[in-house]
Amino acid sequence: MPIFNVHVTIENKPGISDPEGDTILNDLVLKGTQKSVSKIKTAKMLKFTIKEKDKKSAQSKVKEICDELRIYNPMVSKVTIDVFTN
Repeated sequence: MPIFNVHVTIENKPGISDPEGDTILNDLVLKGTQKSVSKIKTAKMLKFTIKEKDKKSAQSKVKEICDELRIYNPMVSKVTIDVFTN
């Protein structure tokens, strides 16, 4: 069975505050060195290595794991799952 690398990116949905991103942006503004940056959003990434029969199965299995463990809150989080061949 092939091995896949699966990246799960968890970020706040639009309209949900991101205090960490705001703090980083404020630090840049206070320093005055990076005036071209107008917004910063933070995210959490989980990296799985998994054996499955194909990419679709790998993606489904990792989603199932994340849902089972309640790794994110679907009310406030946007989740992106990307699968890569190892």
